[in-house]
Amino acid sequence: MWPFLIVICLSQGLVKSKEHVRAKRAADPEAFMSINQLIMYRGYHSEEYEVVTNDGYILSINRIPFGIKNQGNSVVKPVVFLQHGLLGDGSNWVTNLDNNSLGFVLADAGYDVWIGNSRGNIWSRRHQNMSVYQEEFWAFSFDEMAKYDLPAVLNFILQTTGQQQLYYIGYSQGAAIAFIAFSTMPELAQKIKMFLALAPVTRIKYARSPAVKLMSLPEKLLRVMLGKKEFLPRNRLLKKIIVPLCSYRFFSGVCGNVFFLLGGYNMANMNMSRVNVYVARTPAGTSAQNIFHWSQVFHCGLFKGYDWGPEVKNKEKHNQFTPPLYKIEDMDVPTAVWTGGQDLLSDPEDVAILLSQIKNLVFHKAIPRWAHLDFIWGLDAPQNMYNDIINLMRQHA
Repeated sequence: MWPFLIVICLSQGLVKSKEHVRAKRAADPEAFMSINQLIMYRGYHSEEYEVVTNDGYILSINRIPFGIKNQGNSVVKPVVFLQHGLLGDGSNWVTNLDNNSLGFVLADAGYDVWIGNSRGNIWSRRHQNMSVYQEEFWAFSFDEMAKYDLPAVLNFILQTTGQQQLYYIGYSQGAAIAFIAFSTMPELAQKIKMFLALAPVTRIKYARSPAVKLMSLPEKLLRVMLGKKEFLPRNRLLKKIIVPLCSYRFFSGVCGNVFFLLGGYNMANMNMSRVNVYVARTPAGTSAQNIFHWSQVFHCGLFKGYDWGPEVKNKEKHNQFTPPLYKIEDMDVPTAVWTGGQDLLSDPEDVAILLSQIKNLVFHKAIPRWAHLDFIWGLDAPQNMYNDIINLMRQHA
């Protein structure tokens, strides 16, 4: 994706005036910061932890224990956990200004905010026994994120805070893994006060994103194209070329259009002065197998476990010869859902099927103008969504 972006930027730049291209913004110091550094840069207290899953992956998680407005307050605060989507990372929640980033908004509203990083992204690329250079390290999809990552992280958070329950906010794939975990592990579901799903994706039959065109390819061809290891890792050398380009006012529009191409167009609702920060942090990487799994979801039209191929392998992984169908209707957790009318990934027709499966749906809001990225970076997110989130969590205290 990014090499393609470079070609576009350079070719377009050749036909623009030198004066226009010279209109460059100052380099943003946040572009290459860690999540911990991003949080502290905004003046918030930050903590970082490592969690080891039952299958040996070492995950990095971040914490904002209190906001700027309630520092020194010793009152025990309700816990909320934020989980990013496919190709994202925990910085998605703290990349905008503090009054426009959900992580900071929740901390200032009196919540103990924890932020996750799925296995395989830039911050969670370690294992007790395997190296990222081994194919075995990358033999996972969102199945394992639901089965191993979520229980390990959520139980660690509750143990660390001494609390019994927490609020879960999941975006895109971050919502998908929660639907799996909370419908298949009742003991984990009991620890969730409320599940808030932002632009949830559980099927992509009607999705119109060009990314789905990739997943619609025959799986054998896809495997040849992507290999057996990681998919779209964060390439620091490449980013050092792209990020400076995106600092120019002209190129920032081109860079922003790459994001819109994948998730839906709503440039008026994105802070274009932050595009170079978004570009520096996205994509954050995942496994090729995760993409294969979403490809299988596309082709079968159902929200199912990963098909390992041979029946003996499926039996080993799923305890049955075929991939299990995830029964979202088995989940009892109070659930709120936000969706966008212009979302190319979480399509309204796919969402309608999902909503019919949620047994304890307490709230649904469709925002007609919103596309996929508005849920994490939208300028009007505080008015259109954040206030609702805080009010709903207070109602389900």
